[in-house]
Amino acid sequence: MTDEIGLADFERVDIRVGTVVSAAPLDGARKPAITLEIDFGPEVGIKRSSAQITVHHEPAALVGRQVAAVVNFPPRRIAGFVSEVLTLGFPDVDGAVVLVGPDLPVPDGGRLF
Repeated sequence: MTDEIGLADFERVDIRVGTVVSAAPLDGARKPAITLEIDFGPEVGIKRSSAQITVHHEPAALVGRQVAAVVNFPPRRIAGFVSEVLTLGFPDVDGAVVLVGPDLPVPDGGRLF
C-alpha cells in the first residue's frame, strides 16, 4: 500500500469515461501497443492514447467500447505518437493490462467520483 492521500489530492486527478472511436496497432513502439482515439464528450473532446493492451485486446474489438482515462496529465510522445490521455487498466496475474470501463453505458465525459 502507498501513503494515504487526502480527498483534495484525489480530486486533482481528472478521470473520465469515453468511447473508443478508432484503434490501431502502434508501429515502431518498443513494446506492442495500440493507439486509441477516445471521445470524451463535448467538454473534453476526442483525445488520443497509446496503451500496451495487446495481450487481451484487439483493435477492432475496442471500437465502441467505453474506457476510463486520466485526461489532465501532460501529453507524452511514444514512438512518434503523442498520447494525450492515460487509459486505465489493471494487471492480470501475468502483468498484462485489462482495461477499466463501466459495466453499463454512461454518458461520455462522465467524471469518476
